[in-house]
Amino acid sequence: METTSEQKQLYNKQAQMNILAFWFLIGAEVVVFGCLFGIYLAVKTLTSDGPGPNELFKLNEIMLSTVILLTSSFTCALAIYFLNLSRKTWTLLFFLITIILGLAFVGLEIREFTLYVKEGATISTSAFLGAFYMLLGTHGFHVLLGVIWITLLLVQLSLRGINQEIAPKLFIASLYWHFIDVIWVMIFTVVYLIGKV
Repeated sequence: METTSEQKQLYNKQAQMNILAFWFLIGAEVVVFGCLFGIYLAVKTLTSDGPGPNELFKLNEIMLSTVILLTSSFTCALAIYFLNLSRKTWTLLFFLITIILGLAFVGLEIREFTLYVKEGATISTSAFLGAFYMLLGTHGFHVLLGVIWITLLLVQLSLRGINQEIAPKLFIASLYWHFIDVIWVMIFTVVYLIGKV
């Protein structure tokens, strides 16, 4: 897709600097999640008397969460596509769908945690469960933070329309959303799929 002069105006020099600065923040987040993955991998076999990954995880339910979050990444990409075309209504619509899917994901994760706790698999049951809840809880918090962030930006978009101030903010929020989706793919692979093997 060719970049029009209108699109260039949406991302001025300051916006480009802000986007670059956000990539450094993403780098810091990679370090945080890298540490959490490292801790999890180091203690995943330390289950004490509690359940291990194979007994605990139900892949059918986790697959639903995965489909929901990956779909939200697609709707977020569509929102940015329409943002670049300065189509306010479609941008709002696809970001709203992204928010709804994000909330559904968080709801499913809370449900998952609640079921595990009812089965006696609490954060203090074993080192494995402590690391599991820490990794997934941190990711879930990031999803919720993304939902709140995008919601606040949509309020601004509704009131002020697409301009040089709001467009870069929404683009940066979309980068964040795609990042937490990538982290989920890693969690799904490392924690759930390998855990069931």
